[in-house]
Amino acid sequence: MEVRAVRLGFLIPPGNPTTETEVIRMTPPNATVHFTRMVARGEPGSLQGQEERNRTQIAHLPENVALLSMVKPGVIVLAHTATSYTLGKAAEEVLVRQLSESSGIPFITAFGSVGGALMHLGARRIAFGTPYGEAATRQCKANLEVFGFDVVNFGRLQGVQNIYDETSGRAAGLAREVDTADADAVFLSGVGMPTIDVLEQLERELGKPVISSAAAMMWNALRTARAGDAGVAGFGSLLAGKPLA
Repeated sequence: MEVRAVRLGFLIPPGNPTTETEVIRMTPPNATVHFTRMVARGEPGSLQGQEERNRTQIAHLPENVALLSMVKPGVIVLAHTATSYTLGKAAEEVLVRQLSESSGIPFITAFGSVGGALMHLGARRIAFGTPYGEAATRQCKANLEVFGFDVVNFGRLQGVQNIYDETSGRAAGLAREVDTADADAVFLSGVGMPTIDVLEQLERELGKPVISSAAAMMWNALRTARAGDAGVAGFGSLLAGKPLA
């Protein structure tokens, strides 16, 4: 049976050096990936000014979607989790509908993908960690709760000077720190912080699903674009499409 070839489109912050590399590594052979950088001013990856950068990106989304639509992808992904924290669930739902209708292409978000992934995994009690400041981290908690999840523990990476300078090792340490015995799953927020290299290792250690924004948005992009059910090995049970051993 021939596997359907698909194109996946991603909108990323202008200074993000992480997402393209991780997305390309998670892309199966029957898919190609295409990127447009969003509009934002200020120091890329800095915790200072993050909310302002989020709002600038939101304001320019229609033109960015129009540009990426020219590639005719099967899905367009907002590859920036914190933008959803600025929007909130209700405003995001309106924006997703408007952009999907205006482009004629399904539009999804990284955080919306996280919510869908956690539901798919049957996880209700969530522990999570972020590389953000206190305000954005609490916005993440509020959004998870609006989706109906019970946040049993959360934390943020200490000593962050710039999110784009962080490492997957630091992300793994954060996951171990926030995990609790009663958490069904652990979520690492933020596509700018490298995560995909440690997801399988963390699942073996913690004995539960560990997802990141990057893995969740790729899982949802492939599903939305109907790229097949083969799964992508090496980046955790969600993308592999297989339960934990």
